[in-house]
Amino acid sequence: QVQLVESGGGSAQAGGSLRLSCAASGRTFSSYHMGWFRQAPGKDREFVASITWSNGAAYYASSVEGRFTLSRDNDKNTVYLQMNNLSAEDAAVYYCAGGTTVRDYYRSPYSESHYDSWGPGTQVTVSS
Repeated sequence: QVQLVESGGGSAQAGGSLRLSCAASGRTFSSYHMGWFRQAPGKDREFVASITWSNGAAYYASSVEGRFTLSRDNDKNTVYLQMNNLSAEDAAVYYCAGGTTVRDYYRSPYSESHYDSWGPGTQVTVSS
């Protein structure tokens, strides 16, 4: 079982930036992907972005594309979510998740069914 720990959450002003990190420990695989989901109060959890370890292929929700950038450091087993031009709509608890990459993942990287390890979450607050 892979353990995931998020860090970097906090507060930012609208238009500002934050960077989230997610460190993975335990058993990891070369065919692995990690992603971020978020959940705002009263809303369902939604996909934000994901990336594969093997080739760095990244996927983004349309709501964050162009503002958020996902990167990875394979040596550190860590992924980073750089969030720029934050808005109030980005305020949420952000969860890091990971799973073994199979072919179906590429068809629907946003599906929670492709993730079997989850971090405890980190709060992101955006003030206007």
